[in-house]
Amino acid sequence: MLEKGLVQIYTGDGKGKTTAAFGLALRAAGQGNKVLVYQFLKPPSLDVGERFALRLGAVRIRVEALDVPWDMSQSFDNEKVLTSTRTAISNALDRIAQTSEKRFYDVLILDEIVFCLSKGLAKLEDIKNIIDKRDPRVEIILTGRGASEEVIALADLVTEMKSIKHPFDTGLGARRGIEF
Repeated sequence: MLEKGLVQIYTGDGKGKTTAAFGLALRAAGQGNKVLVYQFLKPPSLDVGERFALRLGAVRIRVEALDVPWDMSQSFDNEKVLTSTRTAISNALDRIAQTSEKRFYDVLILDEIVFCLSKGLAKLEDIKNIIDKRDPRVEIILTGRGASEEVIALADLVTEMKSIKHPFDTGLGARRGIEF
């Protein structure tokens, strides 16, 4: 159990933000902490390797996902999808705020919430509410591209993943077990 929870951000255009957060989740769970990973813009129907691994093993990490249809190439052009996604994210953040305040989990990972903030799908006030009202022993990790100075100011630790070279640049697609 943590004596003092901090706020961490993993951001940047490089690979590894979610991977780093899941690594921290494994470490925290291995030390007896209760962990919740909430994935935004990665619906339950999305084929995500981390979820499969956790279902197979005995690691006690709860993973939830925002259950709205989302397609990175099309959803931003559909106002109906944007509106329903904003509402779903706001509702999820309200539930997470209650979870953090009551300390149902020692570690909360809000995967892709920084990206949601940068694209106007989530409100900074909702994130501030989670941070301000949380039990002081709850660690919060925010991941996603596009962390603004306002978001960075909320954190105690910020890591920027920077892409130097990536196989995507040569046309290689995402690979099962490596990128997802």
